[in-house]
Amino acid sequence: MSGPTSLEVDLHVHSEASYDGHEPVELILEHAADIDLDAVVITDHDVIHASVEAAERAEQYGLVGIPGVEISTADGHLLGIGIEEMPPTGRPMGETIEAVRELGGVAVVPHPFQRTRHGIRKRRLKQVDPDAIETFNAWLFTGYRNRRARRYATRYGYPAVGGSDAHSLLTVGRAFTQIEVDKPFPEIESDDIVDAIRAGDTDIRGQRASVKRATGHYAKAAARKTAWGVKTVLQKSGSGAKRAATRAVPFR
Repeated sequence: MSGPTSLEVDLHVHSEASYDGHEPVELILEHAADIDLDAVVITDHDVIHASVEAAERAEQYGLVGIPGVEISTADGHLLGIGIEEMPPTGRPMGETIEAVRELGGVAVVPHPFQRTRHGIRKRRLKQVDPDAIETFNAWLFTGYRNRRARRYATRYGYPAVGGSDAHSLLTVGRAFTQIEVDKPFPEIESDDIVDAIRAGDTDIRGQRASVKRATGHYAKAAARKTAWGVKTVLQKSGSGAKRAATRAVPFR
């Protein structure tokens, strides 16, 4: 009997559906597969349609489909991983955590203690009970907040996860979570990832640890984005030419 499957999952990525994101879902999925991730969770700010689309299309790229969202609560941001419906925004974090669980997902606190990025305050975090804490966020400029989050998760026994918090293609996969699931890869579904995170079957891989991904990572991203841009321009040019030709045909 084979052992558990180890998956590399970037749990925190933004698409162009976010007010601060830049990349289309298709491009993110292509790139995630290209850099050997097993899954990528689109966690746009307070909108979930692009993430649901990405989860539905993930299998086409050899990825596990996992929907999610980054929710604005009254106390800071919260990741809902494994949900397909949008919880209410602006509610207390404790209430939002319960809403995520009721929708079948796992509630993860991202970038805690960093108020400039809507991270929850420590005194408020002590009053709620999330399922996991993001202890490595690749978007942070220094390691201080990550270390502080890691100490908190260790002290209070919370599962730890990591994510790139990518807003552009260049940083997708810069940090990810290694997740152990007791199933062969073709059978793994979103619910299995949710259960594994809740159980703490996770390990963090950050920028410094991802040596195998470092070589050529940014070059691949830059090349793929350039190719995508050319493709988009050509498609628009073709559509424009078609419309012009249509207008040029005289009415008969």
